[in-house]
Amino acid sequence: MIFREWFYLNKSDRQIALALLTIAVVAFGIIFLFDGREKDDSHMAQHDSLPAPSRSSFTSSRSSSRQTYYQQPARTVRLSPFDPNTADSTQLLELGLQPWQVRNIYKYRAAGGIYRQKEDFARLYGLTVKQYRELEPYIRISADYLPASTVVKADEETREERDTAAFIPRYPVKIQAGEHVNINAMDTTTYRSVPGIGSYYARKIAEYGRRLGGYVSVDQLDEIDDFPAAAKQYFEVEASDVRKINVNQLSLNELKRHPYINYYQAKAIVDYRRLYGPLKDIDVLRLQKDFSDEAIARLRPYVCY
Repeated sequence: MIFREWFYLNKSDRQIALALLTIAVVAFGIIFLFDGREKDDSHMAQHDSLPAPSRSSFTSSRSSSRQTYYQQPARTVRLSPFDPNTADSTQLLELGLQPWQVRNIYKYRAAGGIYRQKEDFARLYGLTVKQYRELEPYIRISADYLPASTVVKADEETREERDTAAFIPRYPVKIQAGEHVNINAMDTTTYRSVPGIGSYYARKIAEYGRRLGGYVSVDQLDEIDDFPAAAKQYFEVEASDVRKINVNQLSLNELKRHPYINYYQAKAIVDYRRLYGPLKDIDVLRLQKDFSDEAIARLRPYVCY
């Protein structure tokens, strides 16, 4: 009876005891778990401290458990002229290209792709600069794969060269002293036959003559910048109709396009027409400050009323 009373626990005491027992079991479990991990770590450390197996033993063990890879035989690179549009796989492989690069070439050609110039082959995927420089001297693009427009262009150039050689001399023969050319010819080839006149001054003479409406004097060549004075002796003015401008009909902008009429002179003409009516003679402009006797004299051959 006394023993039973000694170990008797009421309900609340039993709950406390059970909680303490649970805590103790969990604590022992955690201690056991960490102790096991420390042993594993020490075992791994001991394993790492062991000397590494030799490469031969590793290879043998690996080869025993796995199938060995296929070793491709070494290829001999042989460079030779080739056309990437027609070369077969054997020739392309002999050039040192990889099989997958050869397949890409075949796919490109099957899709309608054409190598028209050497630089097109440089776009091959995976081709290095070193490989391209080695292959470039051996690339031969057949003329059959060039654009058809090149044939037409070549034919036109050949025909033009033939016509030029047949009818027009490359360098016009220069005229001799005492001979003359018409300054109003407006033909650069004729002008280039004058000693001292090349393509540049020939164009300048023709352009200035068209702006004037025609030359009335050889001295008008002096109005071209840096014109060679020695060449004037070979020119002459033949009878020619000079193109004249109607000072009573043209607007201010149209008047000042003539080399002998500037903006202020064109404005004076327009103002005179507005105040006094149409001009009947260019001499009436002498009273205008912008028209000197010299300006009226050189303008006279080019105006009409």
